Amino acid sequence: MELALVVAVVLLALAFDYTNGFHDAANAIATSVSTRALTPRTALLLAAVMNLVGALVSEGVAGTIGNGIITPPESSQGMIVVLSGLLGAIVWNLITWWLGLPSSSSHALIGGLIGAAIVGSVTVHWSVIVTKVILPMVISPLVGFCLAYAVMVGILWLFRRSAPTPVHRRFRAGQSVSAAALAFGHGLQDAQKTMGVIVLALVTAGLHTGQDVPLWVKLAAATAIALGTYSGGWRIMRTLGRRVIKLDPARGVAADTTASTVLYVMAIGMHAPVSTTHTISSAIMGVGATRRLSGVRWGVAGNIVTAWILTLPMSALVAGASCLLLSLPFS
Repeated sequence: MELALVVAVVLLALAFDYTNGFHDAANAIATSVSTRALTPRTALLLAAVMNLVGALVSEGVAGTIGNGIITPPESSQGMIVVLSGLLGAIVWNLITWWLGLPSSSSHALIGGLIGAAIVGSVTVHWSVIVTKVILPMVISPLVGFCLAYAVMVGILWLFRRSAPTPVHRRFRAGQSVSAAALAFGHGLQDAQKTMGVIVLALVTAGLHTGQDVPLWVKLAAATAIALGTYSGGWRIMRTLGRRVIKLDPARGVAADTTASTVLYVMAIGMHAPVSTTHTISSAIMGVGATRRLSGVRWGVAGNIVTAWILTLPMSALVAGASCLLLSLPFS
């Protein structure tokens, strides 16, 4: 039975990774597609390749997810908790994808694990959640907004005497690089979370010791998120790239560069599983605010923030209900 649960967790984790890819694909490519720097299919292929590369670079975030959030017992109940956490994350991902809301797959996964752990009477490491999840969740969008605003002000000042057309042409070319950098950061962050869950399941089943990530887990998670990314996320891309603000190439480069910088610092420096969605969304709002505050469609931004706030509790609720149902045969 435990082996069957392990297989189910691994397959469901890779399914989550795939939904993460198509749910968050828009993060890396919305700006470059909306400004017509790249065609949608080219942008998706670029994002998929860079997601794959980013997923293979670091294990810091995987370690935080694998041993920092919850500590399930080595039993069938422990496996059910992990399985239920994934179900909560996937269901919330699909709901927000259908609605076109750029919510956080990262926080959906963390919320799912917390909700399942509470119902399953499993230890939750609240101190780690506060320092590695809650604080970065608040800080990263604020930093993204303020830094993107500052970067865009700097760009406007540097090119204040330049003709708009050639400047836009240069920045449009630069968007290929900035989009690739952001997709690399997405792989560095989000694929790591799936790796951490799989390692957590293997340790819980007694099939792995330590927190290092086996090569097959890295390759499987990296491939799943790359395939999911290439399948696209058109609904969310429309929200980020067109409905929040009207982007131009310079603002696209500023937003992507800022967001990727925040992701790198959080992943490599702090091993904190932050949301790529929160970071790029706030960066887009930051560059839009340099035009004027009314340049940001705050109604759409408000809907995005509402989805951010609901993600942790709603995914926890779904995961908790799943844990109750799946635990019935063992009660």
